[in-house]
Amino acid sequence: MNRFSFSSIRGKWLARFVASMAWLVLFGTNAAMSAEDDNVDLQVRQLWQLIDYVAVDYAGAVSDGQVANEGEYKEMVEFTATIRERVDSLPSRAGQELLVQQGQLLETAVSQQADATKVAQIAHGLGDQLLAIYPVPIAPKAVPEIARGAALYREQCVACHGVAGHGDGPAAAQLDPPPIAFTDAERARSRSLYSLYEAISQGVAGTAMPGFSSLSAEDRWALSFYVGTLAYPATAREEGAKLWRQDPTLRQRIPDLETLVRQTENGLAGEWDPNRAQAVLSYLRATPAALGGETGVALARSRLHQSFAAYQSGNTQEASRLALSAYLDGIEPIEPRLAARDAKLMTRVEEVMSEYRARLDRRATPAEIKEHLAVVEEVLSSATETLDRSNTGAATTFIASFTILVREGLEALLLVVAIVAFLRKSGRQELMAYVHGGWISALAAGGVTWLVARYLIDISGASRELTEGYASLFAAFVLLTVGLWMHQKSVAGHWQRYLQNNLSGILQGRSAWLLAGLAFLMVYREVFETILFYAALSSEGNGAALLGGLVAGAAVLALISAALLKFSARLPIGKFFSVSSILIAVLAVVLAGKGAEALQEAGILSVQTLPLPRIELVGVFPSVQTLLLQGLVALAAIAGFVYNARAAKQARVSR
Repeated sequence: MNRFSFSSIRGKWLARFVASMAWLVLFGTNAAMSAEDDNVDLQVRQLWQLIDYVAVDYAGAVSDGQVANEGEYKEMVEFTATIRERVDSLPSRAGQELLVQQGQLLETAVSQQADATKVAQIAHGLGDQLLAIYPVPIAPKAVPEIARGAALYREQCVACHGVAGHGDGPAAAQLDPPPIAFTDAERARSRSLYSLYEAISQGVAGTAMPGFSSLSAEDRWALSFYVGTLAYPATAREEGAKLWRQDPTLRQRIPDLETLVRQTENGLAGEWDPNRAQAVLSYLRATPAALGGETGVALARSRLHQSFAAYQSGNTQEASRLALSAYLDGIEPIEPRLAARDAKLMTRVEEVMSEYRARLDRRATPAEIKEHLAVVEEVLSSATETLDRSNTGAATTFIASFTILVREGLEALLLVVAIVAFLRKSGRQELMAYVHGGWISALAAGGVTWLVARYLIDISGASRELTEGYASLFAAFVLLTVGLWMHQKSVAGHWQRYLQNNLSGILQGRSAWLLAGLAFLMVYREVFETILFYAALSSEGNGAALLGGLVAGAAVLALISAALLKFSARLPIGKFFSVSSILIAVLAVVLAGKGAEALQEAGILSVQTLPLPRIELVGVFPSVQTLLLQGLVALAAIAGFVYNARAAKQARVSR
């Protein structure tokens, strides 16, 4: 029996060891392959950028078969030699021989001082063939926001390239070579949005232009699109908009973002009149949503109309799905920006869209749905105007920054202060490290979550709402339990003896970690959204005002914290536990409302609205579901308080 057991255990251990080693080998192989693929992608992107640089800048080196700029021509000769060498060094793939021939052809054309048009044609052909054989992602995942690109340009580029893109910024005079003038119409004819994106991502060798890889791909594309509009007059965009509406064949030529970012004026001029090519490109670069990839308010409006059409046809389930998508996919991603500019308007958007879903749920008549849809349209139009207008002023930014921190931080602060005061009253200050570790780690975790969501994975609006909803409900349950426990002790009397005999055992081990976990949970649920709000606000500029509002908000929270701790220190121990238990129970009710409302926005709970005010600060949302859940939590707290009081009274009588 012992031998058999030992053999079985040894066999299982050996099997697990072999499986683990096989997994490590597989993982290592996959990781190596992934790293190799990433390296090839980088080589291809850098090579493409170099080819594009030759296509665009060769015209400044050679004119009419003669060298116009000796330094630039020498650079072109060096670059084409580098291009040929890099093409040779790429991993072997079908079609690579053709690339080698085209690379040699480009080098020969430059060495013979060929016409700039011919060199550009060869270079663009080489670049297109390179991406066909070694494909890399070359289009934004979502429609870029031009307003975001404009804000980034003001923040990152004005010093060198100037306010209007003429290359005349304050630092331009000290730079050699001087910064590019984005308003140079001749240069812009050969420049694609993808070439701008690569220059922004990797920088330009031999110049002061750095790479901005620290920006997200979304931001780099927004900046590329904005820079790509600077060479075009408003009249060209207006003409392009008219052509785009009138001629459906244009959509066949430029059907999507990938096609758009690779197009140049010169490339289209071979098929279209040059003025037509300029007009269409200038319009699409300034209005990429015209390609059909709607986002934000435009997406929300489109989904709502699709929802109404589905409802009219009797497909109520599809109507509800589209209405939910209108909020989660359209409004949720822009919520931080809109709330930073106009918090009341953001609240109004949430209210009218919630009411729309509520009408769908209660099977209102199509006429009633249509009537409310008109209200939603009006509110969404206001949101569009707010988002499209110029940046907010310094005073508005300061107030928004201050309000965000105080509003989002107050709930977490109240609980953390209550825990700290509790430990002080109990004489267990050595456990403060658990509490402080909890909220500090929550701040760090919130920051990491934001970085992951921004740069590594896409955290959808639904995921955010679900996380907030379930975290709030769990916190409400824990707080209700803690509040009832504290109230039980506050009415039982004999506090000093209780603390001496029992608390030392209670506040050890798992219970100490529970305090840390509670502090972590309360702070973490607020941190991620707060960072989103500040990220949106920072895109508006006014960095000093933003920082000032943040500091002022932190100061107010610190004053509130100090005042509460001072007040709690003066309370008798029994009174302190009584007040704290009521405060914690109230927080539980607030979190229950916020958790239910978040689950409604994620589509988990249905919505039945009520004609009541919305008071988000205290978790009051005018719907049957949220108020019912809050009522149940409040009822449980009251019932627990009454039971504790009666039990304490009977205990005193029996003594």
